[in-house]
Amino acid sequence: MTGTSRREPTPRRYLMCEPKYFTVEYSINPWMNPDEPVSAELAVKQWTELADTYRELGHRVDTITPVPGLPDMVFAANSGTVVDGRVLGARFRNPQRTAEADHYRRWFLDHGYRDVVMPTAVNEAEGDFAWTGTLLLAGTGFRTDPRAHGEAQEVLGVPVVSLQLVDPRFYHLDTALFVLSDDHIAYYPEAFSPGSQRVLARLFPNAIIANAADAECLGLNGVSDGRNVVLPIEATHLAERLVHAGYEPTFVDISELRKSGGGPKCCTMELRD
Repeated sequence: MTGTSRREPTPRRYLMCEPKYFTVEYSINPWMNPDEPVSAELAVKQWTELADTYRELGHRVDTITPVPGLPDMVFAANSGTVVDGRVLGARFRNPQRTAEADHYRRWFLDHGYRDVVMPTAVNEAEGDFAWTGTLLLAGTGFRTDPRAHGEAQEVLGVPVVSLQLVDPRFYHLDTALFVLSDDHIAYYPEAFSPGSQRVLARLFPNAIIANAADAECLGLNGVSDGRNVVLPIEATHLAERLVHAGYEPTFVDISELRKSGGGPKCCTMELRD
């Protein structure tokens, strides 16, 4: 497909959390350096521009109230996976983030969700789960316990494909792969084990392949509505590939939140009701 072919967007509903208390006080991934200055004001500005971008593209943005002492609560994607109105909550590996899971659980219950299950295995939600429309791609290797993959299949009632991550810089699946449209993805092969690379090549022979520069600016932490693709401003090579495939990139500056290893997708939980 060339850039002259037009893909169709689908309106989405997202849950986000303002980074009011954003800081980097600890290091739980290779991107985090507590000695590097961080501006919560700039993080809020960049987050607001991201949320406004979604609204301008025709999507609905719901918000959860940030909580003091939980600086990573802004990364909403890590706290729930929603498919057909069923919610599988989160169980964080690192104690610094443990309390986030219950705040999001209560948000779901307060907003009318009744089918909410909290996991028994470590499960960092859409950080390691990507719904393609037919399959739930599930990452493991650094955060989510592989036992959580079977739990997700049972709770959500969808087929799960396990993928092994091997590069600590890409500690969540959503730093190395994202869904563009039904059964079409972009990913960075070197973030995955050889076997997982073969699985992805078999399942998605027409996938867009990102290069190292795309991955190293968290360009794979993008958000797509089927046509419009929200990307970090540095992901220029990936944007060119997307245009060639009929998508329309929209750039955002998420550099302050990247100091915690986050990009657009990390800030964005999709509510698939």
